[in-house]
Amino acid sequence: MESRSLPVPDGLDGVRVDAGIAKLLGFSRSFAAEVAEADGVTLDGKTADKSDRLNAGAWLEVSWQPRSEVSVVPVAVPDLGIVHDDDDIVVVDKPVGVAAHPSVGWEGPTVLGALAAAGFRVSTSGAAERAGIVHRLDAGTSGLMVVAKSEHAYTDLKRQFHDREVNKIYHAVVQGHPDPLNGTIDAPIGRHPSSSWKFAVTAGGKPSVTHYETIEAFRGASLLEIHLETGRTHQIRVHMAAQRHPCVGDAMYGADPTMSARLGLGRQWLHAMRLGFAHPATGQQVEFTSRYPDDLAHALDVLRGE
Repeated sequence: MESRSLPVPDGLDGVRVDAGIAKLLGFSRSFAAEVAEADGVTLDGKTADKSDRLNAGAWLEVSWQPRSEVSVVPVAVPDLGIVHDDDDIVVVDKPVGVAAHPSVGWEGPTVLGALAAAGFRVSTSGAAERAGIVHRLDAGTSGLMVVAKSEHAYTDLKRQFHDREVNKIYHAVVQGHPDPLNGTIDAPIGRHPSSSWKFAVTAGGKPSVTHYETIEAFRGASLLEIHLETGRTHQIRVHMAAQRHPCVGDAMYGADPTMSARLGLGRQWLHAMRLGFAHPATGQQVEFTSRYPDDLAHALDVLRGE
């Protein structure tokens, strides 16, 4: 991880964050935008979005992972489900252990690699190693993702995600019983102060809103339906852990390893169940659904049996 700290010069007053740091640090505009989207830019200690405006004299801090050459390698993923496919989009049901796209340090399979191996052609928009990707799921989270195949679909879907017009519904099993049983968590999320791999609720983070509803309660755990209003990295995991109800199996955010072992879980119990948006070609609303994979279904069976 590299970083730079400096005051915003007068000549960049009012300039967009991505354009400003591109000029200051010699980045391409697209890479500057990626750094901002990864919560790598702060202004006077507050996380800045790529479209925010710089203020002359404000203290600018930029942290980024140097880019090394990564590329999409076609590797078949037999468990990758194709839920829908047309000229503009492909909706996949992503299994656990598969990343959305190649990245530095990730050597496992990816959604883009699996689609390439299966003969799918996706949009060329975006950075080469994540062309067509309009949103992501953690490698340890299973469920629904949409990938753009046409350039128009990429632009339209990126706008819908940015404008919070996409309906993203997750199911999660968390430790304990949230109080209240149904509610909203509105707390900003930024990089964890002591770990470059984690995120946390921080005063200078980006606005983040999670709505949840308890579906079923067990001894020591609850099954929740979660609607994301925003889409921050690790948002559900961070928000639930901040309420002292981490996702079962989520060792990174404080889950009880004894419970994880009892349920046979090697990852967080978190699944992207439903995904709805306006189809970029027709404007008509479409919605796709998924089912629990075997490891999550087994954990539920154990909880119900107790």
